[in-house]
Amino acid sequence: MSETSVVAHPPETIEGWYALHQILRRSSAAPASRDDEIPRIDISRINGELKDGWSAICTLIGSIDSLMLIHFRRTVEEIHEAQQIGGMLRTAGLEVSYSFLSVTEAGLYHITAELAADATRRGGSVGDAEYTRQVKERVDAELATDHVRRRVYPPFPADMPYVCFYPMSKRRDTGQNWYTLSLDERSRLMHAHGLTGRRYAGRVQQIITGAIGFESWEWGVTLFAKDPLTFKKLVTDMRFDEVSAKYADFGEFYVGRVEPSGSTSG
Repeated sequence: MSETSVVAHPPETIEGWYALHQILRRSSAAPASRDDEIPRIDISRINGELKDGWSAICTLIGSIDSLMLIHFRRTVEEIHEAQQIGGMLRTAGLEVSYSFLSVTEAGLYHITAELAADATRRGGSVGDAEYTRQVKERVDAELATDHVRRRVYPPFPADMPYVCFYPMSKRRDTGQNWYTLSLDERSRLMHAHGLTGRRYAGRVQQIITGAIGFESWEWGVTLFAKDPLTFKKLVTDMRFDEVSAKYADFGEFYVGRVEPSGSTSG
């Protein structure tokens, strides 16, 4: 069967908070200074009135950039307010060199495959009234679980000071086109990929954010850990999964440490 003959449907997803990652570096016009003179700013004035979300200031390590600001907010309007923090740091000799807008996401590959197969058996189709009713029912059930709520409304990782962020996309090459695979195949691949991540439960907090329609990259991955070496081991293991080995492209990696005085929950 050729790629173009495969009937491919997108997975249903659950979204939560909007996310913004801002990477900052010293302006070329700024005077030279030591790393320990990087300004520490109090963001409680921006975040104090919010009921949902949090922000973190991270000192980057091994990068030509200096800081990474991470914001999670309920709406894009609140993300825009938080975005102004990067602009405020211009007076401290820092400028935004890269930013990434996305939204927390839980992909329901397995559930979507089940419901699509059920629609075929009853002579219906993906997107019809019965399919839509079942999707809402399953989404409501998933949102009632602590596991999914932590994925789309992630808690601040107070005991995991190290952070790693990178963007990624799925390939659309001839013979390696993720978007022409059947739902069953994508569900199988993502299930195996998830099993790898589960081996790191308790050692890593992983936050997946969707960026399709927002950025040129399709997802953002933010990892928090107690030991930065865990990032190397986890990413290495996941690259040997079939889904990553065949279908994943990765962007720049940013690694750093969360500053305790520069993080606050809403």
